Amino acid sequence: MDGEGKAGRSTEDLAADCSRESPAVDAKRHRNGLLSAESTTMTTTPNRTPLSSLNGSKKNDSNPLPPDDSVLSDLVVRLERCQALAAKLTGAGKADHRSVAEVSDKVSDKVSDDLARLSVKDEDACAPEDRIRIVQYIDETQMADIMRLITKDLSEPYSIYTYRYFIHKWPELCLLAYDTVKGEYVGSIVCKLDLSRQNRRRGYIAMLAVDENCRRLRIGTRLVVQAIENMQKSGCDEVVLETEVTNLNALRLYQNLGFVREKRLFRYYLNGVDAFRLKLFLAHPPDSYYFYDGAL
Repeated sequence: MDGEGKAGRSTEDLAADCSRESPAVDAKRHRNGLLSAESTTMTTTPNRTPLSSLNGSKKNDSNPLPPDDSVLSDLVVRLERCQALAAKLTGAGKADHRSVAEVSDKVSDKVSDDLARLSVKDEDACAPEDRIRIVQYIDETQMADIMRLITKDLSEPYSIYTYRYFIHKWPELCLLAYDTVKGEYVGSIVCKLDLSRQNRRRGYIAMLAVDENCRRLRIGTRLVVQAIENMQKSGCDEVVLETEVTNLNALRLYQNLGFVREKRLFRYYLNGVDAFRLKLFLAHPPDSYYFYDGAL
């Protein structure tokens, strides 16, 4: 009866039976993060997180732990079980060779896809702190990489003289993210530090870019935090920047670090998009300071 029931079912049903996982393996997959999804909420209050706790304040849930050997072994067992079932059905005359071959191909393809996905997860699961190193700008040999990253990511073009103005005058505020797996730079931040009209030492984040293939590794956050820490060593009182009102990822990043919206700048960019000026207070703000409360 069992043999006839299996032989009378479609190849899709047989493939599903062969590739079905046990509850224990499914739970193990869940622990490894293969079935998890990340949800992020935006900060809406002007209270900022102390900078000293930013580096370790959030886990990167989007990068699961590498799968253990039991998960990989289960995939192999599923494939072997399918092959054994195919041989049994063929020998008992319950299925023809063509049908069995189709089932084997479907399950083999699914197991191969699972193994490939686990390999990608394993590579991406490298701890960002180990895989990505934040390095200081050294010399002009890094200029081409900085320009490549920023030109691709930002909405306005800059000449090489603009880059040199910031980088040569404030080299300690130019940082790069180096991917030790790919062997290339995948992120950069360019800043400056001078006096404001209120005679406060003001840091300014001029450019921040991360390669689109390396997003969700908290590279942008690490670059900003390190740049601000370098500013604080020089007595910085506040940090400002502008970003497009439509760039929700950037707004979320800065708001999670404690930045507040100071004002809205209409048609600020060459493409006609408005900008928010964001500010982070490292010292007590002036008594007359006004917080912008406009909606996104």
